[in-house]
Amino acid sequence: MVLRRVIPCLDVDKGRVVKGTNFVGLRDAGDPVELAQRYDAEGADELVFLDITASHEARDTIVELARRTADNVFIPFTIGGGIRSAEDAQAVLDAGADKVSVNSAAVAWPGLIEELAGTFGSQCVVLAIDAKWQERVAAGADIGQSHYEVYVNGGRVPTGRDAVAWAREGTERGAGEILLTSMDRDGTQDGYELELTRAVADAVDVPVIASGGAGSLQHLSDAITAGGADAVLCASIFHYGRYSVREAKEQMRTRGIPVRL
Repeated sequence: MVLRRVIPCLDVDKGRVVKGTNFVGLRDAGDPVELAQRYDAEGADELVFLDITASHEARDTIVELARRTADNVFIPFTIGGGIRSAEDAQAVLDAGADKVSVNSAAVAWPGLIEELAGTFGSQCVVLAIDAKWQERVAAGADIGQSHYEVYVNGGRVPTGRDAVAWAREGTERGAGEILLTSMDRDGTQDGYELELTRAVADAVDVPVIASGGAGSLQHLSDAITAGGADAVLCASIFHYGRYSVREAKEQMRTRGIPVRL
């Protein structure tokens, strides 16, 4: 039986964890390593750190954060933000990260996924996709029937790519996991975008992590049972003490979802 995972997400800006709504209106949530230690103690399966300004500001990756986390946390963690080459990934992995997440750089050069998978193995490569629902299809845009468009640079720039098609291409190029964020739901606490999650989960044969919109424990279960996700990414509901990771897992277990307690 495959265990479903609960993964706290720590968006990092200038060394602090922040959280906003629809990728804007950021507010402070604490020190990343202190939060990581708390989630480790509560039973989180993994952690994801996303340097949310790295791609936009062309900064170096957060190698030092990876090193501090590896010294204090004993569960797997992923680092994303500013990974543009195998050398960038090597630095983060050498510092103690278990996986790297790529987004903007992979859209700009899809061969990056193949390079990373070929160098480190698919199990180390997470393709992050920020997707937004489009009511109208722009003329000439590469948008399929899903109408979910991929955005890059922290959700600032539309790409014309269809989210489901990009997820499929990314896994064909070697990504071992998809981190799928609904920009429309992110930070709203209205629940995950189940239609988008299900569409991607049905299109790929690798694990899909649902992200964006968790506001109740029921939302986490829905992402797995209705959305087909293999894992759920959560931020606000954990950062500000509304729920603990343990409470989330206990609720999922009552719904018949296999989890590690």
